[in-house]
Amino acid sequence: MVGYTESLIRELEEHARQLRIDSMDMIYRRQAGHPGGSLSAAEIMAALFFSKLRIDPARPGWPERDRFILSKGHASAVLYAALAKRGFFPMHDLQEWGDLECHLQGHPDRLKTPGVDMTSGILGHGIAVGTGLALAGRCRGLGYRVYVLLGDGECQGGIVWEGAMTAAKYRLSNLTAIVDFNDVQLDGPVHEIMPLEPFAAKWRAFNWNVLEIHGHNVRQILEAFDMTEDTHDRPTVIVAHTTKGKGVSFMENDAHWHGVPPNESQYAQVVAELNGEDYD
Repeated sequence: MVGYTESLIRELEEHARQLRIDSMDMIYRRQAGHPGGSLSAAEIMAALFFSKLRIDPARPGWPERDRFILSKGHASAVLYAALAKRGFFPMHDLQEWGDLECHLQGHPDRLKTPGVDMTSGILGHGIAVGTGLALAGRCRGLGYRVYVLLGDGECQGGIVWEGAMTAAKYRLSNLTAIVDFNDVQLDGPVHEIMPLEPFAAKWRAFNWNVLEIHGHNVRQILEAFDMTEDTHDRPTVIVAHTTKGKGVSFMENDAHWHGVPPNESQYAQVVAELNGEDYD
């Protein structure tokens, strides 16, 4: 396992903080979007895009690149923020998010946005598409890995488990799923609307390697990714326990903020809190 320096951990934590700020700026400007799930995934996205993924912004179609799928496509703000910071397109494009002629749409579109590997929005399809990409890489002798980020509420859909079953059949060790397990979905707590537990046991029953981590601990995220590369006979799922709306006090663990943008005064508080400033 790779040893990670404190300076790298701090750098990735800062990337996560900035992804939160950029995401919330986009959502506020557009007065549409999904704050809660964008905020909860920031450390995962920072670890992937600024440490783990083998990608080249100058060659978004590079055949050997690692593939990333945002299956929970409604959290597109944090994906666009990460892609812009990695250099796939200029940062100022984020200000045009959602405009009719802009290449950044409400949900990711692989035909419009450099760096997007799957058009998403209809929940649940990421594992199945990721399975296809992982199998294609094996058949073509390409060494890329495939990473799929899911929401926990999304895992209530049967298509997730069809994909999981197929990935296990073909022993796709080059496929890693990460579940942003924040226990909040559109209408309330996941454990009340349609309980998932025993969640880890379900994945094990589908013959996946299962890791559970603190989804806001960058070191744990990086170490979990390393462990997936040491698993050679099956796909891996990382259950990342997170907080919906992480970093903004009035949004945390509140289903209201699944898909509601902040108003002017609320946005001022968002900016202050994410910058570590007091807000009265």
